[in-house]
Amino acid sequence: MQDLAQHITQLVEAEVAAHLGHPSTLVHFQKMRVKRPRPVSVQFSGGIMQTCWTVTRSDGDYQVIYLPTVEYFSLCVGSDFGPLDIGVHGGAIQCFSAVV
Repeated sequence: MQDLAQHITQLVEAEVAAHLGHPSTLVHFQKMRVKRPRPVSVQFSGGIMQTCWTVTRSDGDYQVIYLPTVEYFSLCVGSDFGPLDIGVHGGAIQCFSAVV
């Protein structure tokens, strides 16, 4: 698990270093990032649950999660059952900026 958390952190750091979008998006993303990714259960379409990893804290509505089985990031919405995948996938900052 430690190795996966480190891998996720490295992926995000690479995105941050290469970010060419609006500077305020990057500042906001950095403020919402978790210090260390941790496992979390995420619900997908059809009620499927999968262990994924946190990348950002929830802003009360949205949170960016890493999906290790497909090796990309997802924007999730909060629900009574925890994070719910809403089908926005790609880079961490790209997912984050979909609702900023």
